[in-house]
Amino acid sequence: MSQENVEIMRAGIEAWNAKDWDALRAFYDPDVTLRGTKEWPEQGPFLGLEAVMRQFTQMREAWEADSLEPISDFIDAGDRVVVRLRWSGAGRGPELNVESTNVYTFRKQRIVLQEAFRDHAEALEAVGLSE
Repeated sequence: MSQENVEIMRAGIEAWNAKDWDALRAFYDPDVTLRGTKEWPEQGPFLGLEAVMRQFTQMREAWEADSLEPISDFIDAGDRVVVRLRWSGAGRGPELNVESTNVYTFRKQRIVLQEAFRDHAEALEAVGLSE
């Protein structure tokens, strides 16, 4: 089951990069919670699928083009998947190059919790792992 969660995450990143909102929405549970990094201006939490999708839309509107790129292997942590990501964006202001480690918690093959950490070690600790 957990390798399946890794594949869902790969497909989710592809959907983000393709700006396929319908496909992206399908990966999330209706009761999903999104928590951004402590440094992010709007860290949330955002509760429920509609609030999460609104936040994603607002985040993307700041740039004409953006993309997510995995910069590490996906870590299968049972019902959670951990991945370091680089989010890049250009246009309408300063360029964006942010690295974070995201922890995705799954229930019945849907994301129920997405947490972002600027500190990779902190993200690993959150799932009971260490570097």
